[in-house]
Amino acid sequence: MAELAFNLLQLGGSLLAILALAALARWMKLGAEPRIRDAESARMLAEEVDCGFEPVDIALDRFGYGALLRDASGRVMLIRQHGANFVGRMLDSRVQGRLDQGRLVIALPEASFGTATLDLGPAAAEWAASFRRLPDQAGRTYA
Repeated sequence: MAELAFNLLQLGGSLLAILALAALARWMKLGAEPRIRDAESARMLAEEVDCGFEPVDIALDRFGYGALLRDASGRVMLIRQHGANFVGRMLDSRVQGRLDQGRLVIALPEASFGTATLDLGPAAAEWAASFRRLPDQAGRTYA
């Protein structure tokens, strides 16, 4: 009987410890999927990718998984979720963009970056069309 009481006490203590750790992780916001909440968050991420990049036009994914940013000289940066972080790339004329059920699917020539699908709403078509005006790798623009 004493052994059963000890086992139940040990089980109860373990469950309380697990619940306490789960509550601590939730309070610390650990394990939450990162999201781009607003244009300012996108600007900060763009600054991390390319110091000095100052966007004048920003399109945010409806669910915060990514963003497209354009600077005054017409350069376009893609920021997308990658695991628990965000990664970004400057786009050039090699990028392929297509619309799929109102979402913009962006394929980069860099296989390791993969494709990104952004739900930009009505702005998706405008951004897809703008990819035709992107500069090549050397910085030349073909319009």
